[in-house]
Amino acid sequence: MQIINKDVVEELINNPLYKKPKPHLLSWVNEVESEDWNNPNELKAKYGNASILKSGRVIFNVCGNKFRLVVDINYKLKVIYIKWFGTHAEYDEIDANAL
Repeated sequence: MQIINKDVVEELINNPLYKKPKPHLLSWVNEVESEDWNNPNELKAKYGNASILKSGRVIFNVCGNKFRLVVDINYKLKVIYIKWFGTHAEYDEIDANAL
């Protein structure tokens, strides 16, 4: 899979607010870039705790579920677009489907 807005990851890992999840984000990037998912079921086989929403939206738990990463995935094109990242508490205040 290809993260098409990887600059967002660079901004996140260089942000002092996200020092704690930095290694977890880097690990996630390395893992997903080596994947070749064709559908949400294949993703769930690897990330059982991921939440699959409508229209290709997926929520990943990061750093022991202290942070959430919201992405859009186009399985046909094999691309991932990062939509949002924040703490679990911040996630509870947003509508992940409306991002």
